[in-house]
Amino acid sequence: MKKYLLLLHEDIEKMQQLSPKEMEELGNSHMAWAEKLGKSGHLISGEGLEENSVQISGKNSIVKDGTFLESKEMIGGYYLLQAKDLKTVIELAKGCPCHLYGGTTEIRPIMEYEE
Repeated sequence: MKKYLLLLHEDIEKMQQLSPKEMEELGNSHMAWAEKLGKSGHLISGEGLEENSVQISGKNSIVKDGTFLESKEMIGGYYLLQAKDLKTVIELAKGCPCHLYGGTTEIRPIMEYEE
């Protein structure tokens, strides 16, 4: 099966406006969705990501702190999935709980290298 990275793009402002109960419900929804993906054999791994990040760039390895997206969006987490094809992953991604509060998912196929 082919591997796919599912990046969860979330609206920072919308996430900050969620009540503690809504945050708990969202977390529970992610756990239930991950369990469903695991039982179907599609889940390899997945985690939430903290807002802060470090960027290293250029031949001099310049280190910068921050959140680097130029918008009000952040990558809040990821799932690493496996499936027979992109069509299958698209259907799986439609059920991602990040969509409940205006988030979007980005699917990135993992390159396969010949050994």
